[in-house]
Amino acid sequence: MKILIPVDGSASANRAVDHAIATASLLKEAPQIFLLNVQWNIASGNVKLFINQQTINDYYREQGMAALAPAREKLDIAGLPYTYHISIGTPAEAIMQYAQEQQVGQITMGAQGQGTLSALLLGSVVSKVMQLATVPVLIVK
Repeated sequence: MKILIPVDGSASANRAVDHAIATASLLKEAPQIFLLNVQWNIASGNVKLFINQQTINDYYREQGMAALAPAREKLDIAGLPYTYHISIGTPAEAIMQYAQEQQVGQITMGAQGQGTLSALLLGSVVSKVMQLATVPVLIVK
């Protein structure tokens, strides 16, 4: 089974990783776990006039790796193999695109991510993923 776990470094995302670890022992074969962090695209408009692309890419990589670190540590301790990826864009759409590219059978997500204000303004990423998903979405509280 291929499981995608979007992570943003929040406690809720880490609980989704914990759940995947706990249920992995119930499966006949170890699942293929894909960790995904999505960075909002900040390189628009005039930003590129003042900051070069390499600096922007370094920022995305640094922020993404920081968000992925707790999940990676948990999976390393559990001895479960995984792959990780950092995408740039709108979270729900990037999650769905990566899920389709990897042909995952399930998306496991934390119930809330970081930034409650952005959730109020932009709508919940979890809600959007549930609307767009063509595979089962497991929400972990």
